[in-house]
Amino acid sequence: MAAQNNAPLPDGLEIAGYRIVKKIASGGFSIVYLAYDSEGVAVAIKEYLPSSLALRQEGELVPSVSKAHLPVFRIGLKCFFEEGRALARISHPNVVSVLNFFRAHETVYMVMAYESGHSLQEHIQRQRGKGSKVGEAFIRTIFTQVVKGLREVHANKLLHLDLKPANIYLRTDGTPMLLDFGAARQTVNTDMPTLTPMYTPGFAPPELYAKAGMGPWTDIYSIGAAMFACMVGSPPQPADQRKTEDKMAGHFLKLEGQYSPELVQLVRWCLEVEPLDRPQSLFAVQKGLQTTAPAVAPAAPPPTVLDKLRGLVGRLGGSGARAKAGPDTLV
Repeated sequence: MAAQNNAPLPDGLEIAGYRIVKKIASGGFSIVYLAYDSEGVAVAIKEYLPSSLALRQEGELVPSVSKAHLPVFRIGLKCFFEEGRALARISHPNVVSVLNFFRAHETVYMVMAYESGHSLQEHIQRQRGKGSKVGEAFIRTIFTQVVKGLREVHANKLLHLDLKPANIYLRTDGTPMLLDFGAARQTVNTDMPTLTPMYTPGFAPPELYAKAGMGPWTDIYSIGAAMFACMVGSPPQPADQRKTEDKMAGHFLKLEGQYSPELVQLVRWCLEVEPLDRPQSLFAVQKGLQTTAPAVAPAAPPPTVLDKLRGLVGRLGGSGARAKAGPDTLV
């Protein structure tokens, strides 16, 4: 069944004590509305409505789901509901705050705190539009906070599974917040059809394509991909293509001189194709982000005649001089 465009709920509709103001976002999986609660506080309401399974025409409230798609629709509904319940237990400044969730119109709604700001994706595009790149200090600051929020998510036995700049929201004070968790999209059931995985090419690791072997390292790949997108302005090569012909080495070479070797190496580490080759914990990523690059040493003055003579004497001294350098010496 091909995906279709679903009609949003009408502006002004009262639902479970909230008044819909307008649709603010929609995708293949859900529609997000700006609404006000009974006290006039702005909230964002996310409606479970996968466009490949359900159809809602203009003027209707209840979506129609064919009998063939009903089992899959219900699996996703259950996952969405459970995800909302799990997220409601998390209270962290870098994770979206889920205030409530309810059933209506034969589907499920998640109510989240509404905050003004813009996505990291929009920030990247603005910087590119001005002809400038996203700075290293900004990347380190933002992703240190993103990783702290994600650590809290993982501590609650949840994975994000759809981490990308479009799902990292920057509040007006500049602090980031993780949005739009993708766990409900990764429903696997052997007895019946499965929901189509909604991963984003470039940001999804190989194991997400295979729908197997997922863990913290899965989100770590996506963190690396999101940092890469900040540096380059576009996502990395899709993971399924990297399995056959990996072209990422050339991209990393181009970043040399633009960012510190430490940051480039951290991104490279997170983007390893094999899960075991990546950092195995978010703590390791956080540590890498908080380790700032050493100050660049001033350029050495050109060698004098005396320096050249000393160098010649040193070389004549042979390997004995080099042997004094211990194994821990940084060359």
